[in-house]
Amino acid sequence: MRRLRPAALLILLLFGIAIILSPCLAAAAPAPKAPARAPLETTAVSAILMDGNGDILYEKDPHKQLPPASVTKVMTLLLGIEAVEQGRLKLSDQIHTSENAWRQGGSQIWLEPGEAMPAKEILTAVAVVSANDAAVALMEHIYGSESAAVDAMNRRAEELGLQNTRFVNVNGLPAPGHYMSAHDTAVIAAHAVKHPLYMELCGIKEYWLRDGKNWLVNTNKLLWWYKGGDGLKTGWTEDAKYCFVGTAKRDNLRLIAVVFATPEPRSHLRESMKILDWGFANYTAVPVVDKGTVVDRLRVSKGTEREVALVAKDDLNLTLIKGQQKNLQKKVLSDGGLKAPVEAGQKCGELVVLKDGKEIGKVDLVAEKAVAKAGFLRLVQDMFGTLFNLAK
Repeated sequence: MRRLRPAALLILLLFGIAIILSPCLAAAAPAPKAPARAPLETTAVSAILMDGNGDILYEKDPHKQLPPASVTKVMTLLLGIEAVEQGRLKLSDQIHTSENAWRQGGSQIWLEPGEAMPAKEILTAVAVVSANDAAVALMEHIYGSESAAVDAMNRRAEELGLQNTRFVNVNGLPAPGHYMSAHDTAVIAAHAVKHPLYMELCGIKEYWLRDGKNWLVNTNKLLWWYKGGDGLKTGWTEDAKYCFVGTAKRDNLRLIAVVFATPEPRSHLRESMKILDWGFANYTAVPVVDKGTVVDRLRVSKGTEREVALVAKDDLNLTLIKGQQKNLQKKVLSDGGLKAPVEAGQKCGELVVLKDGKEIGKVDLVAEKAVAKAGFLRLVQDMFGTLFNLAK
């Protein structure tokens, strides 16, 4: 038999050791990490990226108090839309222009004192071209005076937990002590996007006013330039520089970007698109449950119905880093039973989503319909039915 040379023996020996050790080396190797998110920079003095649930995905000095210019009107519009939904304002109502509204400068639709216009057109003018005169006329009509409207805006800010927002007027024209923060603006926007009429008005690209005499073109160019862009509000004054709160939705992922005090024309739009691009590149929406979907059923004691369906009060979509959608668990939390009467829409539990044992999202579960308290005869029937079943 031909003998192997020492060099060949050494090679065979090393090869055998490598085969033996390979499983151990593989086990000791660190697990692959999630892909790193690319860094994000912006020329805005203050900026934030938030999802539709209010979760913060990116921020730069987000609580800085800054003049917001017409971005103020995200709150003006929110109160106007809420007034419509509450029945305090009809879209067909005629809104008359006061001298105070007529005196407003900046962007406007040139309302004349005493001129009347339907509320829907006034709201449209505020949403599309940030009309300062229309904003004042609208809020005076709803609240009786601009000062009363400003008080309402500040109360609403307090209700939303906003700590770096203070309104002095309803349209954002320069005024001492009038400020907002990027974070607070995004919170308002997160509430605004839940109102269909709000989004309908902010999504109007062009509108003819006064029977076709005046052409309004939306100042939010993301409606044309950006895939999924559907709102909200631009702003500019010399003090505030260029400001913008914009939103876009793709594949169930709603993102809200806010930039304050960008330096030159259109930079607020450019920086917002950059921030939105970063968000869509790094995050994904994971749908959990749609509003109205039956999630569970609870037994109802002493009711005309023996059980009631529990449905999701709202849509629940989670925003997660791409590639991190695994190991999600759903858990229903409830009291285990109800006692009649039960009201339709009554909260009866929660659907909680866990990732690796940690809560990352939840939605209220509410009664799908009302269950009245049963009468005496029905209670007796149920009692005998229960006894009969136990006797089987």
